[in-house]
Amino acid sequence: MNTPNVPSDAPADADSALFATMSTMRAMRRLRPDPVPDEVLDRLIQAAVWGPSGGNMQRYEYVVVTDPGVMAELAPLWKRCVDAYLATTGKYAPAGMDEAAYGRMVAAIEYQRDHFAETPALIIPCYQFPEPRIEEEGLRRYAEALGADATARMGRIQERFSALAEGSCVYPGVQNLLLAARGLGLAANLTLWHIFLEEEWKAALGIPEEMNTFAAIPVGWPLGRFGPVSRRPVAEVVHRDRW
Repeated sequence: MNTPNVPSDAPADADSALFATMSTMRAMRRLRPDPVPDEVLDRLIQAAVWGPSGGNMQRYEYVVVTDPGVMAELAPLWKRCVDAYLATTGKYAPAGMDEAAYGRMVAAIEYQRDHFAETPALIIPCYQFPEPRIEEEGLRRYAEALGADATARMGRIQERFSALAEGSCVYPGVQNLLLAARGLGLAANLTLWHIFLEEEWKAALGIPEEMNTFAAIPVGWPLGRFGPVSRRPVAEVVHRDRW
């Protein structure tokens, strides 16, 4: 039996619920104002918690906003962040993207901006790595294993490595959350724009200064319909055995 809304180039086993979900998981920015029950939001967080966690440290925390008063306080911050994005990175369509399609995407972004105070739920994933426990003998063996050149390189890119390591503990859970939302018929989209004003967002939500935030995810029941995603074909992105 064919699954509705599965693209024609989807894999042969896309009749499974998982593949059908992934192949129709558009970023849905137009939301109905109807509330999302707490028990449904808890299911999204449960899905996120099931995601991989580096070293099994499980240092994640999730701020879930549903209070309309709090959402109204956040709306001006959201507008400033979106306006900053649309004035810079978001000013032009990505290479290869049809201008009309990009115009529709920008219109959806602007709709979400202008109706943000009506957003039923907003989820902020947070994470903080613990202080590393490294002794002199461990550093000696680390340098011995990597060699002098690679050890020196790691010293230069340590900040990037730490950011990637922390993000790798968060985003698998976020993807689980997005999959769960789609599976439950909820609209959601992953954004990073809040980072432009992260200190202000933290202050508004009482997030500890030392805690890092990794996304702002609006969630609600969709106004539109789910449909197939538009992505580059696998043959264009795979490099087998070497680049």
